[in-house]
Amino acid sequence: MFTGLVEGQGIVQAVTPEGVAVRLDIEMPPVFDDIHIGDSIAISGCCLTVVELRGSTAAFQAGQETLSKTSLGRLTTGSRVNLERSVPAAGRMGGHFMQGHVDGVAEIAAIDRDGEWVTMWFRVPRSLMIYLVPKGSVAVDGVSLTVVNVEDDRFSVALIPHTLEVTTLGQRVAGDIVNIETDIIGRYVERLLAARLGEHSGEITA
Repeated sequence: MFTGLVEGQGIVQAVTPEGVAVRLDIEMPPVFDDIHIGDSIAISGCCLTVVELRGSTAAFQAGQETLSKTSLGRLTTGSRVNLERSVPAAGRMGGHFMQGHVDGVAEIAAIDRDGEWVTMWFRVPRSLMIYLVPKGSVAVDGVSLTVVNVEDDRFSVALIPHTLEVTTLGQRVAGDIVNIETDIIGRYVERLLAARLGEHSGEITA
């Protein structure tokens, strides 16, 4: 489980194809000096497992399903990624509940600047729009954010200077592709309602 409070940025040192998968070697910031092989780390919002450690460099493997649903397949040497360790049981929940299971990707449609503040718009597949509501939570590249406006096929968030400084969102430009994880609560509600409606209609649901 993650919170969407990014702890630092990593730098991709190497991207190595492994059949249908890839291996990502990422230079980790000093705050990650306590990680171990087998730990779960959110890489720009995608939960991956540490498979090797060499000094300050950690290696991860991303399989075909992960590459098809996320932006990780677009990473190259030198790319920066947002990093977060899984939250401990006694940790503080400062963002919102995130699983690190990316639902899909979105395109940055527009970046509106107002001094040091930014309103960023994302164009999202219609299949995900149902889970996005004004004042609701969404994770963009692993960053916990509050939805501001929702339109037919896009939504916006307001980014404060601190978020722009400490995450990769401050380096993004229109047209970039980012990972999106919608609020898991909405998915549970949808599943429960579908089951209840199926019961009342006499249908058998899985």
